[in-house]
Amino acid sequence: MIIGLAGSFGAGKGAVVDYLVAKKGFTHYSASKFITEEILRRGLPVNRDSMTLVANELRAAHGPAYIIETLYGEAQKAGGNAVIESLRAVAEVRKIKALGGRVIGVDARPELRYERSVKRGSLKDTVSYDKWLEQERAETNPDDPTKQDIFGALKEADLVIENNGSFADLDKEIEAALWN
Repeated sequence: MIIGLAGSFGAGKGAVVDYLVAKKGFTHYSASKFITEEILRRGLPVNRDSMTLVANELRAAHGPAYIIETLYGEAQKAGGNAVIESLRAVAEVRKIKALGGRVIGVDARPELRYERSVKRGSLKDTVSYDKWLEQERAETNPDDPTKQDIFGALKEADLVIENNGSFADLDKEIEAALWN
C-alpha cells in the first residue's frame, strides 16, 4: 500500500508518518527531503520560502506531479508499504490516486497548527504568526497547477483527519483511515 499524505502547515503530518513507520512498518519518502537536497545543490538557504520556490520551479520544469511521481516510483521499486509526505498540489494528489495509491489529508485549527510549528523548532517555521499565515496563503494557488495548493490538495484527499486532539486521538483516526 502506498499512501500519500497531504495537509496544512503544522497539522500533524509528521506524527502520522511516525505512527505509520513505528507501528505499521511503513517506509517514509519525504518530498521535503527531496526538495531540500535540490536547495542545497543550488546553494540556497533552507527555509520555507526556498522550499516553495524550488518545488514550484521543479513542477514548472518537469510537470506538476514530478516530485511525488519520482518518490512514488522509488516506493514502488522498493516494495512494501510506504507513506509519501507531503503532497502540496492537486496534481500530486491526482497522480497518487491514478497510480493506485490512497491519499490521507491532515488538518487542524490554524492557531493550534502554528503552536505546533513553533514547538517543533523547524528552521522553516521560525517566523511570526502573521508571516506563517502569509506563507500558507502563498502555498494556495488554485489557478496554477505548477504551484502549491495545499488546501486544494486537502480537498482532493480520499479522507481528511481533523487533528485537534491528543496523540491517542490521532492514532485512532489513523487506524480508522487505514481500514476505511
